[in-house]
Amino acid sequence: MPLTIRHFRVSVLFLLAAALLAVAGLCFYQGKAPGLLPESSWGPWRNDQLAGWSTHIRVNTWSRAAEARINMGKAEEIMLTAYGDTARGASATGDTVFTLTPDGKLTANRP
Repeated sequence: MPLTIRHFRVSVLFLLAAALLAVAGLCFYQGKAPGLLPESSWGPWRNDQLAGWSTHIRVNTWSRAAEARINMGKAEEIMLTAYGDTARGASATGDTVFTLTPDGKLTANRP
């Protein structure tokens, strides 16, 4: 009888560990935990111009996550982090609204 109880405990511990790994893997894939991902999982910074703003964007290769730094000279800097969901940010000096998707697509709208 003690063998059966010990076997049951090992099976339960194994199932709990497998469930925890599955939840952690899902969080990483959805981009919910990008701060825990290693720096090497991020792609290189991509530099571009958008609506007169200087943009720097990088995308995570392991999960659905992207980061963007948007600058208007030294006057203003906007940081966007799209970790699993679309991120939006507006400039304080102008009427520009930026949208960043987790796949690294950045758009600018002026109402």
